[in-house]
Amino acid sequence: MKNLFHYLSIALIAIFGLQMQAQTQRDLDNFRDPDQRGVNMFEAPKDTVSTFDGVHVRVGGASTIQFQALDHENSGEIPLEEIGYNFNLATANLDLDVALYDGVRMHLRTYLSSQNHTNTYVKGGYIQIDKLDFISKGFAKGIMDYARIKIGHMENNYGDAHFRRTDNAMSTYNPFVGNYLMDSFTTEVGAELYLFKNGWLGMLGFTNGKLNQAVTNPETVSPSFLAKIGYDNYLNDDFRVRLTGSIYHTNQTGSAYLYSGDRAGSRYYNVMIPVGGDNFRSGRINPDLKNELTAIMINPFLKYKGLEFFGIYESATGKKSSESDTRTWNQYSGELIYRFGAKENLYLGGRYNVASGELESGDDVDVNRLSLSAGWFMTKNILMKVEYMNQNYNDYPLTDILNDGKINGLMVEAAISF
Repeated sequence: MKNLFHYLSIALIAIFGLQMQAQTQRDLDNFRDPDQRGVNMFEAPKDTVSTFDGVHVRVGGASTIQFQALDHENSGEIPLEEIGYNFNLATANLDLDVALYDGVRMHLRTYLSSQNHTNTYVKGGYIQIDKLDFISKGFAKGIMDYARIKIGHMENNYGDAHFRRTDNAMSTYNPFVGNYLMDSFTTEVGAELYLFKNGWLGMLGFTNGKLNQAVTNPETVSPSFLAKIGYDNYLNDDFRVRLTGSIYHTNQTGSAYLYSGDRAGSRYYNVMIPVGGDNFRSGRINPDLKNELTAIMINPFLKYKGLEFFGIYESATGKKSSESDTRTWNQYSGELIYRFGAKENLYLGGRYNVASGELESGDDVDVNRLSLSAGWFMTKNILMKVEYMNQNYNDYPLTDILNDGKINGLMVEAAISF
């Protein structure tokens, strides 16, 4: 028994030592840093110089907790759950990023805890190929200097808003606490082909259109198509301009999850829910366009020194299988952020977000949210932020719990990512 413990101790020390050695170099090629350095980064950069010197495992993660001081109300036709001021459930992510070969990287994200699932489950992952040297040295170099291939059960690259949203515990990239009203985010099995050159970028992708993977009910499945084109470059040392346009289209007869694909949950816990009810996406708007969905998004991003603007124009048209006619929802958002201090570690920001469209009942409704935010990067890995939000629901019918709905108050969030 003593010998067994002796050998186990040696093995554990060896594994621990190898892990510490592997973690000495934290930066990877073609990689978005999961800390302040990754703020205002969209697609992972296309690096021209390789640092690969063997298989390298990067273990990372994120953890956040919020103090919520929100009030909500409606017309009173349907009573709301009573909420008070207190802490929300802390959320946590575990990330594995592995340099498998020169120009080949794997990513895997696991939600350790979330509002919707207190148990651990995998969000998704992908393999990213920026070189084909595993076929032969320099294979198709003239193409791969500008091209990238991503394959996996992964977060699909529709629009630019998902690069600035909070992904469960990973909130470092989001200057606010909440995500956008129409939270266009989903994870589907598919592939994306990219081209980058002189600031221009293009992407063409296909998925199987399914959030929850299964081989049953094949008649409910059809491929989804997505594409993006844009320009992102510095006009001079201080002025960066980015403009992209994206499209997502599916004809599937099952369920399209573009606006209900987040399985982690909203940052605004238990707002606008009935007594005894539950809605882990509370505070968001799901247009409920489950079939024949076509969505487009245009995103301008401007940054001059510490001042930045990010905008959204989005239009989604589709229907449920029970509907004969299509419905359209539009989303508009504009946010202005000013970053200042040493290494822009402080910021102030404001966002105005509107979503409007037609319910299945035929009623035309709209929702608006004003958010004011302030943040402090204590280090590149630690972010403190506070947000005031005021959200209003307009023209919902009396039979809807959102009739004359209002949410307002403060959120304070502490976030760590590494």
